[in-house]
Amino acid sequence: MAPPKRKPASANDPRRAAATAGLAALRRAGAMSDLLFLYECETSEVSSLSRLARRLGLSTQAASHTYRGLARRGLVTLSGGRYRSTVAGVDHLHATFRAVRDDLAERLDRLHVVRTTHALADGALRAGETVSLSLRDGRLVAAPGPARASRGTTQGPARKGELVEVGDLAGIVPLPFGRLRVLSIPRARLRDPALVPALRGALDPRRTGLLLAFGLEASHLVDRARPRARPVRFGVAAAASEAAKLGVDSTIVVLDAEIPRLFRQLPVPDDPTFEFVELPLERGPPRQGRSAGRTPRRGASAP
Repeated sequence: MAPPKRKPASANDPRRAAATAGLAALRRAGAMSDLLFLYECETSEVSSLSRLARRLGLSTQAASHTYRGLARRGLVTLSGGRYRSTVAGVDHLHATFRAVRDDLAERLDRLHVVRTTHALADGALRAGETVSLSLRDGRLVAAPGPARASRGTTQGPARKGELVEVGDLAGIVPLPFGRLRVLSIPRARLRDPALVPALRGALDPRRTGLLLAFGLEASHLVDRARPRARPVRFGVAAAASEAAKLGVDSTIVVLDAEIPRLFRQLPVPDDPTFEFVELPLERGPPRQGRSAGRTPRRGASAP
């Protein structure tokens, strides 16, 4: 059974009016040119289309086309060698400008402007103290002393390790990319008694960073190789990508057969520092894959 056809929206339909008012009305081709043309005709003496076209950044042909369209709608007229807005044209100009102004005001009211943020105090801080802001292990840290690239002013006292509110934010927080390391395990070695010790050796705590396990088999093997590690098992691809963006190194353990599925889910950030490591099919040290060099630092405006 075919779905019922929708009735076309009438000109008085409030949904249609909302979709074509304010900023939405400016999406129509030529809408901005029409408004600017009318505005010039209302606020200055326009006797030459070529001079008006230069002021509007249009060709003379485009200005002529705009005039003809407005004239057909009864919004502008040529009288006594001067292009003038009609009463309807002035009404249209005022109504459109008011609608755009109101739409902009409503959208600005819905925007949340961050004027303060929380950070971890890197030392004893007094209220009103200038601090430098930086990312450390993915956390925003406020350090006392001379301001660096990003800075702010404490809104209250805090002891080292406590959260402190920081205002008067200025500058850019440097964001170095974290290294994303993928450790591939051959499915053929799942029952190899030497696999767990080999994996334990490959998961050097000094280089592992945030540990993630993609899939049941990888999670089981990591639990056996590093019982206290507690790897991330859910949302692995998104977590690794977020860590890389915040400068946190991470290691994803995954079966070789699951690598295509992992990479389909992995929203890799721009220019990541990437490393691929394979545990060999036979006993032996891990094989190092191709690795991109460390990426130059990015920056982000202070939160």
